[in-house]
Amino acid sequence: MVIDKEKEEDRPRRGRGRGGRPKPVDVHVGSRVRLRRTMLGMSQEKLGDAIGLTFQQVQKYERGANRIGASRLFELSKVLEVPVSFFFDDMPPEIEAESGPRAEGLAEDAQAHYAADPMAKRETLELVRAYYRITDANVRKRVFDLAKALAKAGRA
Repeated sequence: MVIDKEKEEDRPRRGRGRGGRPKPVDVHVGSRVRLRRTMLGMSQEKLGDAIGLTFQQVQKYERGANRIGASRLFELSKVLEVPVSFFFDDMPPEIEAESGPRAEGLAEDAQAHYAADPMAKRETLELVRAYYRITDANVRKRVFDLAKALAKAGRA
């Protein structure tokens, strides 16, 4: 009797797709953790302290390299002051439709989507935080109108 053995590097590790790449859902959830943490102006170290992890472990969560378990996701939702559903919001339809065992080839697409997403950039998050620190609603509206006008002029 001949047994077909997969090569060890081709066999998926627990929580990973083939080739050891993170699953697309894990990449998306991690990017949402980073988004919220950055919006709050919280460092990886401070978040790690709040949930009993090192900043390196937080980095791995944010990259999707480590899968976030249900209890840890619940802890993160409390520390980051969002509902658990926040971590799954804005999931690209292709990841949502393909999540599960068939999604193994989508990890690179998910990471590319994250890299191209302007909301994932530090500059965007700092701009949003600064905008909301403007207490005068009229001034905030004028800044908003100015940004729209500059963007429109840049396209012309």
